[in-house]
Amino acid sequence: MAITSRLKTTKAKLSNLESNKDIIKVAAIQMASGPYVAANLSEAERLIEIAANQGARLVVLPEYFAIMGLKETDKVAVREEEGKGPIQSFLAKMAKKHKIWLVGGSIPLVSNFPNKVRNSCLVFDDKGQLAARYDKIHLFGLDLGNEHYHEEKTIESGDAIKVVDTPFGRIGLSICYDLRFPELYRAMKDVNIIVVPAAFTETTGRAHWETLIRARAIENLSYVIASAQGGYHLSGRETHGNSMIVDPWGVILDRLPRGSGVVISTINPQYQASLRNSLPALKHRTISAI
Repeated sequence: MAITSRLKTTKAKLSNLESNKDIIKVAAIQMASGPYVAANLSEAERLIEIAANQGARLVVLPEYFAIMGLKETDKVAVREEEGKGPIQSFLAKMAKKHKIWLVGGSIPLVSNFPNKVRNSCLVFDDKGQLAARYDKIHLFGLDLGNEHYHEEKTIESGDAIKVVDTPFGRIGLSICYDLRFPELYRAMKDVNIIVVPAAFTETTGRAHWETLIRARAIENLSYVIASAQGGYHLSGRETHGNSMIVDPWGVILDRLPRGSGVVISTINPQYQASLRNSLPALKHRTISAI
């Protein structure tokens, strides 16, 4: 009788968790973008529609979703001023049309230098209004074998951490290489969701991507939505893909190894709260984030 009673109690708890009205569907979109903005926006529109039709209310696009140029300077030629331009108009239109919160991966915005851009993550609410902007702080540099990347040559770094309050909780914004700097996420102060739009190289992604994503989820007891570029690009670059959604315990809820597509899962604030109560590591910190 005692065992039966415990089973009934457990089933009731699971039922309550599943019926929690705060549970939402979220989606990470994976692309293999090329050098033509119009073609990339058309593909993004197709994938956003798939995500929305599956019930996603928060959708995250990858870094450089609108352009992966033949040359690093190609993005400078299509940079936009905040509030103006076809890429931003597209994001606002998609968010409003599908009544979703849309995280625009990253797009090139004007900087203080004529030969550089700000690599900016823009968040639009379900009415199509700009809710937040984050400019990538950490700029990728790599000299490994035949691979050479120096983002500082075409990108002006940002200098401000950004968290946005949404109907789904507090969302911390980051982009790609930021993932290697855990102090950034500590400084976000108790976020519910972390987004990481990215274009990790195949070399570094194969070695570190999953480990870093899961680590950021575990150490912050946060959901992580990591939307990536995944495949071969006309420039000859290969990106790692493996877009994924990870829960606060570090469990991968869904993933897509390669190619264009949609990764989708649910986020459960009640489950997250229970984990934070059971393992209050965020309250046990004795060293403040710098």
